[in-house]
Amino acid sequence: MRNFIIFLVFLFSNVLASDYYNNFYSDFHNSSKTFISNADMHEKDFLDPEEIKLTWTNALVRIPKNDGSIIRTSVKELNKYDDFSKSNFKTIIYLHGCSGHWSGTAKRIDFFAKNGYAVIAPASMARKKYAQSCDTAINKGGMYRKVLKIRQIDAENAVLMAKKLSWVDKNNIFLFGLSEGGITVATYNPQNLKAKVNARVIEGWTCNAGWPEYIGVNTPDNEPVLSMVAKNDPWFQLDILRGHCGQFINDNPYSKSIVIDDGSQLSKSHGLMHDMKIKRTVLDFLKKINK
Repeated sequence: MRNFIIFLVFLFSNVLASDYYNNFYSDFHNSSKTFISNADMHEKDFLDPEEIKLTWTNALVRIPKNDGSIIRTSVKELNKYDDFSKSNFKTIIYLHGCSGHWSGTAKRIDFFAKNGYAVIAPASMARKKYAQSCDTAINKGGMYRKVLKIRQIDAENAVLMAKKLSWVDKNNIFLFGLSEGGITVATYNPQNLKAKVNARVIEGWTCNAGWPEYIGVNTPDNEPVLSMVAKNDPWFQLDILRGHCGQFINDNPYSKSIVIDDGSQLSKSHGLMHDMKIKRTVLDFLKKINK
């Protein structure tokens, strides 16, 4: 009977946690987004200040508190909080995948905040003009090639805007991306030198593609990179997508490429940050390169 009660408590707590994450992010989920056709997308709109502003003001924010709890908010709601304004947080700019923010986003950014990092996650899909770039139901990507330009613009803006915040440690800003966000992290090449970051983490991307602008890792040697991918990731089964970012990674002594190839379920997964060993690896990497 005691074991049965423990099981029920465990089950109920997980259901509540799942409901919390799904409800909290319902406004940003792919299902609530109305996409426009590729033909109606114009590059002049990519740099429209109002479009870019939407991705920043709707960015999700996580800030660790001294008591171990977390401030969960967005950029546009930041003015409701002032008890952290004199702090100086190492900060992660988190880039979501092709389906936008979802429960997995919440779990990742909460994890980083619980480990002492402030997190800002720009919402590219908050743009009014946005074409669908993938279909997660069938693991289909590449539906809108130029989405990478949009994601790079939003990432650069987020870094620049973050550096204007008094509580952000300008010497410790890290770029983390999952899937399409990982592609953006790998190819990130800011036009403004002030938008440079201190390190990058790539989750769920091989750095191999049929489109040249999607290939490789675009980082100087003074910028460490951690890349992580499963060898049998269901998203990357085409020959042109197979491989890993270690084929392109720089010579920085802290840079590291991890390929999960042990026959486990993780070696067949797209997202890897639910695995405790992977979480520890990411934290160890960030700790080593902190300035």
